[in-house]
Amino acid sequence: MMHRRDNKRNLFRRTRNAMARAISDFSAAKRGLAAIEFAVIAPVMAMMVMCAVDLGLAINRHMQVEDAAQAGAQYAALHGFNSTSISSAVTSATSWTGISASPAPTEFCGCPGATSITTATCGSTCASGNIAAVYVTVGARGTYSTIVPYPVIPSTFAFASKSTVRIQ
Repeated sequence: MMHRRDNKRNLFRRTRNAMARAISDFSAAKRGLAAIEFAVIAPVMAMMVMCAVDLGLAINRHMQVEDAAQAGAQYAALHGFNSTSISSAVTSATSWTGISASPAPTEFCGCPGATSITTATCGSTCASGNIAAVYVTVGARGTYSTIVPYPVIPSTFAFASKSTVRIQ
C-alpha cells in the first residue's frame, strides 16, 4: 500500500515540476516573442505617424491658402481695389512663403444671384431692380510637397482658393 502511495506522490511531483518548467519556458519565449512583434510593428507604426503628420501639414497648407485669399478680399473691402496692395495682402497673410496671388485680383461689376454673381455693365439695372455693384475677386495658390514620397499618391499638391467681395 505504501509503495503505491509513494508512486502516486512521485508521479504528482514529476508532473508538477514538468508543468512548472513548461510555464517557465513559455514565459521566457513570450519575452522573445514580444521583442520580435515590436521589431515588426514599430516600422509600420512609425510610417503611420509620418503619414498622419504629412496629412496634417497638407491640410494646414490648404487652410493657409484659403485664409490668404480671404485676407486679400478683406483688404479690398476696406481699402478699395488696388491690385498690387491686394496681392501683397495675400502673400503676407500667412507665414508660408509658398503662397502667391494667382490669378491676379480682378475688379468687375455684377448682379448677385442666389448662388453666383452674374457679370453686368457697371451702373446697369439688374433683374432684381438693383443697380449692378462693383466686386473684387482675389485668388491665392500654393503648392505643398509631401515629406516623403508615397507610392499611391502624388508628391505635390497644388491648392487654390478664390474669394469674392462687394466693394461698392
